[in-house]
Amino acid sequence: MPRPFASKDLSLKSLELFQICAKNGSLQAASLESGLSISTVSHHLRNLEDNLGVELFNHARRPMVLTPKGKAFLRNIDDALFSIRKAKAEASAGSVTEASYLRLGTIEDFDSDIIPELAVFLSDSMPTCDFMYQTGSSHDVIEMLRNRQLDLGITTEPTERLIDLQDRPLLRDPFVVVLPRVSEQSLSDIVEGRAKLPFLRFSGNLMIARQIESQLRRIGVSSPHRFECSNNQTLMAMVAAGAGWTITTPLLFSRAKRFQPKLRMHRFPGKSFSRTLAIVSTPDCSRSVIELVDSKMRSLISDYAITPFHQSTPWLVDSFKLIA
Repeated sequence: MPRPFASKDLSLKSLELFQICAKNGSLQAASLESGLSISTVSHHLRNLEDNLGVELFNHARRPMVLTPKGKAFLRNIDDALFSIRKAKAEASAGSVTEASYLRLGTIEDFDSDIIPELAVFLSDSMPTCDFMYQTGSSHDVIEMLRNRQLDLGITTEPTERLIDLQDRPLLRDPFVVVLPRVSEQSLSDIVEGRAKLPFLRFSGNLMIARQIESQLRRIGVSSPHRFECSNNQTLMAMVAAGAGWTITTPLLFSRAKRFQPKLRMHRFPGKSFSRTLAIVSTPDCSRSVIELVDSKMRSLISDYAITPFHQSTPWLVDSFKLIA
């Protein structure tokens, strides 16, 4: 039954809390993210429903479920809230020295050399800022950004559209084949499954694994495998020991310095494919902070990965590069 209409202005806070509850299905999630008590969150939602004169949630269900009108309302306010957050970030894009708090998430691909240097640089550049660093899979970093648990992430760009986030492409990182240096079997025989050397693959829940498997299916390759792992260093160790071969990227290969003397990196046979690494941020992350991180990351990636590989492996020059 429709609620009696109450004529007053919509509260931005009520809209934001409604969005969080709608996407997470609980008052607790909105309470944790906003720092408000559960009763205060509930009060905001009731006021919003009274203001609109409709029920947005089925209050008899747990977890919280949107009514048809609630679903329609959520669709309409998502873009509006994104625009408001973006406008706030642009209006407050002042000096980075004034920033007070930054929550940064990255994939482990950068954590050996690049992220430690970035952390030191940001600490010096933002002297009054408190930092929180989080390392995880691309999926985890994107999810934390969507739940507003991070402000900024450096991650693999997902294939689906980032509706509520902003992305800035950073690096094109092509997929390459890595074989044991002692292997006498040909690259084509190994990749196409005609050799006995098994395929050592990334764990199927990782974004990089899905990209690789999709490409292998596209070209009709089905290679036997006996090992699956979420850690690139472990895969490199196994290949170096002669236990199999794998598909990875130059950026990941650059982290396996101790194993490189026992490894050979090859261009992927046939049509090449790559992943894109990007800086992904929430709409309310300061533009000046994003630009600072972007500029420093480009410098560090160039120094630690791109320049050394372009010198040692010339065939990577056209594919392993920063995105302008």
